[in-house]
Amino acid sequence: MMRHRLSGERHGLIAKVNVVPLIDVCLVLVIILLVTAPMMVQSDLPVNLPEARTREAEDERNVSITLSSSGELAVDDQRVTRETLPAALQSRLAQKGNDNVLVVVRADSNTPYVDVKALLDQARAAGAQRVAIATRQKTEVER
Repeated sequence: MMRHRLSGERHGLIAKVNVVPLIDVCLVLVIILLVTAPMMVQSDLPVNLPEARTREAEDERNVSITLSSSGELAVDDQRVTRETLPAALQSRLAQKGNDNVLVVVRADSNTPYVDVKALLDQARAAGAQRVAIATRQKTEVER
């Protein structure tokens, strides 16, 4: 009996569960979700944004209207036509919590300003309180 106790063997059940690895995995998944969620809102239309010195409202929740160089349109990740754009935008703005959301127009830099202005006007007509134009951050080279 004494020999059994000195050898350090135990035959009891493990009553505690180590949850630290589970918490670590959950936190990593939450971080991945937070990083990738803003990227999933924008459509997959290729757009070459114009450059500007400032960028505002980047971290803010918004509704994006994307206009590609070929004239294709999308509201967030949903492709639309010029005829269905007002209805799609109105339904997106009518969703709960979108009453004062920022509507961002993402237009290719080669798109005529007349088309961009028309999108801004359509966004206002659909009920958007705040509108903006998306740009790329202009990088200045030091001389």
